[in-house]
Amino acid sequence: MPLATTRRAGLVDQVIDQMRSAITTGEWRVGERIPTEPELVTALGVGRNTVREAVRALAHAGLLEVRQGDGTFVRATSELSGAVKRLVGSELRDVLEVRRTLEVEGARLAASARTEFELDELNRLIEARDEARAAKQWDRFVQIDADFHHLIVVASRNKLLAELHAGLTEAIKASIEILDNTPAHAGKINHRGLLSAIQDKDADRAVKEAGGFLAEALSYLDDHPE
Repeated sequence: MPLATTRRAGLVDQVIDQMRSAITTGEWRVGERIPTEPELVTALGVGRNTVREAVRALAHAGLLEVRQGDGTFVRATSELSGAVKRLVGSELRDVLEVRRTLEVEGARLAASARTEFELDELNRLIEARDEARAAKQWDRFVQIDADFHHLIVVASRNKLLAELHAGLTEAIKASIEILDNTPAHAGKINHRGLLSAIQDKDADRAVKEAGGFLAEALSYLDDHPE
């Protein structure tokens, strides 16, 4: 879908909005190179300086990555995701601690409140997650993993808990990507123990499983602060 031609007023802001829309709607996908500067100039009907300012702003926000000599690539789907992908140390710790708070309680409640339909869907997500990892489809893997954790929270039947968790979707996805690229966790987290506990309606075991890998991640951060 081609970008719409901009109006005369507020050109930079309009270009930023249209480029952000191309990213968030998936027209420009994460990891892909966006159209070249001349192509954007032609498509948008604006000058090179306007395009450059828009690209610079989106790169600063973390949505785009400019690679000298190679082009400009989509780095994240939102400012939050772009920021979290750069997180290290205490900031990443904050995300993981919030995840632990929400997801452990979500798992505890889901062990009692989940439906058979939700259980079937959780099983389907685990299988799809394994398939994505085996195929090295990393973006799909991260999305499925995030969907799995969110469905558990939804299955808690606590609407506020689910809304809070949904509001952190991009941060959660980014933290999943970071964890899966650390030597201590790469390929080792399968969540089948968590699924089994929820299936068995064992709340205590669900709490242990939901908090276990996040506690290990926090411990890893303690040992590798940089």
